[in-house]
Amino acid sequence: MAIDDGTGAHLPDEEDPIDEAAAGWVVRLASSDATEADRAAFDAWLAADPVHAAAYAEMDALWRQLGHLPDRSPARRSQKGPACLAAILVFGAALAYQAGLADWLRSDLWSGIGDIAHASLPDGSRVDLNTGTALALHFPGIERRVSLLRGEAVFDVARDPARPFVVEGGGVSVRAVGTVFYVRADGAAPSVGVAEGRVDVAVAGRHVAVSAGEAFREGPAGGGGEADVAKADVARAMAWRDGRLTVSGERLSDVLAELGRYRRGRIVLLDAKAGEQRVTGAFDLRDTDDALDALAAGLSLRVTRLTPLLVLVGSPI
Repeated sequence: MAIDDGTGAHLPDEEDPIDEAAAGWVVRLASSDATEADRAAFDAWLAADPVHAAAYAEMDALWRQLGHLPDRSPARRSQKGPACLAAILVFGAALAYQAGLADWLRSDLWSGIGDIAHASLPDGSRVDLNTGTALALHFPGIERRVSLLRGEAVFDVARDPARPFVVEGGGVSVRAVGTVFYVRADGAAPSVGVAEGRVDVAVAGRHVAVSAGEAFREGPAGGGGEADVAKADVARAMAWRDGRLTVSGERLSDVLAELGRYRRGRIVLLDAKAGEQRVTGAFDLRDTDDALDALAAGLSLRVTRLTPLLVLVGSPI
């Protein structure tokens, strides 16, 4: 039996485990947070079987060639087609991760993938950083300014009317004095939500007031759409601070996208129709594999883990 990946290619139920492991090692060792324990485990894996070194060399060569068109010759496809497809998907996610390194290099505070961090700012304000978040701080004298380079953060601002607190990220600028609010910079909507107090959101030359219990989302890009401020369950949107994802009637595709933020690699939805199913529940963001299994059981889905960095989700076959 085969799984259609939505592009016309098919992946067998069981990939060569050596190729899977090799692809995973290439991506893991290329990441900036690879540890000495990772390298020791990799060395042990290499020493376990001479075949491992050959598989790793092949996957490493593919990684280095991804800046060019992949070899699509029939001979190549017949030998390693499914494995190469899996590797390309995994490597694509890794490339996106590597592209974010510039944000981490210029950040003052950051959190890793799947991590939630908490910190105090120089003015006494508190910040909670969601998964994969990077912040740059600018606190010279009379100014309190934060650049949200990537990710999402909740700010509990120390009140100081003489020094407004400004967060810039995701195309918006949020100004507050003493309040609790979140800003999300990955293009998801809503991008700003307020738990306490009130903030002023500046976007595209316009200013919008957002009060406690409301969230802001920008109108259609380039379409002249007005910004939208609406009542929202801000506490639920910030539940990630306690390691929970709480959803009510959300599309499966959106839930998978959220879970994907908390794990390295990619979750690939193979079935667009299945992605329209609605999900209600609470999931532990510290164990996304368990969350995927719960979704599979509740919605009669099939979850196939090709590598630790690549998970396919689709309808049963």
